[in-house]
Amino acid sequence: MKISRRPLVLGILLGILSLGLVAGVLVVLRNSLPPRRVVMTTGPEGGAYRELGEKYAAILARNGIQLVQRPSQGDVENLERLQDPTSGVSIGFAAGGLTTPAKSPGIVSLGTIAYYPLWIFCRGISEARRFRELRGKTISIGPEGSGTRPIVLELLRANELEDQIPQVPLSFAESGEAVLARKIDCACILTAAEAPIVEKLLSDKRVSLVHFSRADAYLAKYRHLRKVVVPEGVGSLSNNLPPRDVTLIAETSSLVVRKDLHPAIQFLLLKAADEVHSPGGILHRPQQFPSPEPVDLPLSSEAIPFYKSGGNFLQRHLPFWLWVFVPRLLLLLVPLVGIFYPLSKAIPAIIDFVVDSRLNKVYQELRDLETRSEREGPEAVAAELRGLEKRVTEIRVPAKYSRSLYTLRQHVNLVRERLGSTSPAATARRWSSRRG
Repeated sequence: MKISRRPLVLGILLGILSLGLVAGVLVVLRNSLPPRRVVMTTGPEGGAYRELGEKYAAILARNGIQLVQRPSQGDVENLERLQDPTSGVSIGFAAGGLTTPAKSPGIVSLGTIAYYPLWIFCRGISEARRFRELRGKTISIGPEGSGTRPIVLELLRANELEDQIPQVPLSFAESGEAVLARKIDCACILTAAEAPIVEKLLSDKRVSLVHFSRADAYLAKYRHLRKVVVPEGVGSLSNNLPPRDVTLIAETSSLVVRKDLHPAIQFLLLKAADEVHSPGGILHRPQQFPSPEPVDLPLSSEAIPFYKSGGNFLQRHLPFWLWVFVPRLLLLLVPLVGIFYPLSKAIPAIIDFVVDSRLNKVYQELRDLETRSEREGPEAVAAELRGLEKRVTEIRVPAKYSRSLYTLRQHVNLVRERLGSTSPAATARRWSSRRG
């Protein structure tokens, strides 16, 4: 008897299949893992967005993600880049009041990160409280693409002063230096209190800050605006600048991303926003930002669980790359287990069926030979019996079926012996031995 090699071959085939499936799983996992490089559009020189971009990049780098920063003119250009799927930009900052879900269907918000006041610094004007006091003064309203420009133009139109105030398109840093150098009268800057150019102008006694005495009216008319108060002396305690509390109107600034940005990167950005903005600042209290406060764009589905509970269980308790990998691995393993488990149960049953069928076929032939021998005589089936016996010796079965194969061989031998004892030649030999 020979032991079959078919189970070994079957095992090898299953091993190859398993390796193929594992390779497929790895490919799928690799394609579903977050990118290691993402691009953020920030803002102009001297603005808060540039500094924020550096902080976000340092935090993401701790998790192996490279955040590439692309300077811009400001909020408007940031939105234009995000709306363009060919720009390569997937992250940015944007002020409120510049877009809508209909205009930016591919963009979502990760939350509000700050209130950015509209600072109007003037030289040669003391205690200005309304836009009409700026008639005839040359002011910088920001370049095309900046967030400052649209809000200033809108406020000038609302006050019917658009044609009565000369405007120049200077950036944050340029406008601040131009005011100090007496090249222009006023600089309009939409940015954070911590921006370097704001800190510089707040602490300069030659410059005054316009007070929005009708801030509540602006908030009632423009729902995306907020009111903030710049405390007396916050620019310079020694010189008490500004000399009194100054009320400003502020835009809500949001961290926005393309909707197709990988969920894991969105979660990292949310954690970075929490680390950067939660300590508080000059004009906002600790833990005020980031906030799920709705402005222009809907909140990302990835941000909702973050603001509710800090993320899911895996995100809260596992390192970044581990929790990114585990759920996707489980997502693939569940259907694979659903395939392999029934297969592992079916294969032995299939082997049993095949082996039993082969052995039963031999038993059927053996019974047929016995029946024919009774009808036609043993000599008529002798040759077929020898052929059957030879085939039985060549049958290959898995080792666990060796006993069944041995039993079959014994049965064949028994039939051969019984048929041999009833053959004419065997009968003649028995009579000859008795006579002798």
